Amino acid sequence: MESLLRQLEHFSQVLAVSRTTHVSSWDPTTVRRAFQWARYLRHIHRRFGHHVRIRAVLEQRLQSQWKREGSFDPALVPGLTNFQALGRCDLLLSLRLLENRALGDAACHCLLQQLFPGPGVPDDDEETLQDRLAHLVRRRAAVHLLRCSGFRENSVIQDSLVRTQAELLLERLWEVRKADAQGPSSFLSSLWQHVPRDHFLKVIAAALLLPPSVRPQEEELELGAPKTSEEGAQELAQWLLGKSDNMTTFCRNLPVELLTSVVGCCPDLARVYLGLLTDWGRLLYYDLQRGIWVGVESQGVSWEELYRRFQSLCKAPPPLKDQALKVLQSCKAQDGDFEVPGLSIWTDLLLALESGA
Repeated sequence: MESLLRQLEHFSQVLAVSRTTHVSSWDPTTVRRAFQWARYLRHIHRRFGHHVRIRAVLEQRLQSQWKREGSFDPALVPGLTNFQALGRCDLLLSLRLLENRALGDAACHCLLQQLFPGPGVPDDDEETLQDRLAHLVRRRAAVHLLRCSGFRENSVIQDSLVRTQAELLLERLWEVRKADAQGPSSFLSSLWQHVPRDHFLKVIAAALLLPPSVRPQEEELELGAPKTSEEGAQELAQWLLGKSDNMTTFCRNLPVELLTSVVGCCPDLARVYLGLLTDWGRLLYYDLQRGIWVGVESQGVSWEELYRRFQSLCKAPPPLKDQALKVLQSCKAQDGDFEVPGLSIWTDLLLALESGA
């Protein structure tokens, strides 16, 4: 068993390295050995797939290794993360090497020979590696078309760098939750402190906007894995909701239209955002001499910004639009339900929204 555990750890390290620039030193022999290793671990998966005790020991070792070597950098994805991944470790290796431009020409030629061995080459599996790769490509192409057609209005999703980082963040959140008893909160707080703030806000927004059907590409290969994007988005939303200062920063600094799209997908975030807008509105008072609403505290927002935010919400599809109007009407009623301008900011906001001013 100990020998098998060492084999497992070593291949997991090889798999993690396969997406880095270190593969530039790989020669054809290294590639062949890596695939021999992968086929051996697929055999282990088939042999012990129904052996509960051995599965538990192997998975515990994988998670322990991840915790020792893990990093707070979401771009550093570990190798194998669970027992199910053993059944497709050759696919994981193929995918990472195919996407790694650092792989040398000779090693790349050997990789293609492994993927397309030609007729007459025996294969122990009913379905060849080439067949399984083709199936994966078809699935990913279909998902890509769905994603492009459904989210064209969100420019942050169209930004390939931000989108990729969002997918990696969601994948990392799932792995942290599995390996760390404290969960993703400390991991996200560390990113909040060390990653440039404006960029990280956009990555969070992109992660929250990713459709549930879009999962990080390598997670597709792990049979029985959860819907990482959906669960990761829930983790992100809960983290924001549990950190009032961070939630306020998120709402204040994210572009208005992008924020509207995000809260439209997350009812709990919409509720908190509308509460913030209400608080900011109550910080404004009417200047009789100037005939405008002005702020009394630096942490508030101007009349123009408050109007622009509510205008964006009221242009959103239901139920977000209905929620925003309901909040305005409720606040107006609490103020005395005035219809005359200058007495209640909520009355003036509703009048401005109706007139489009």
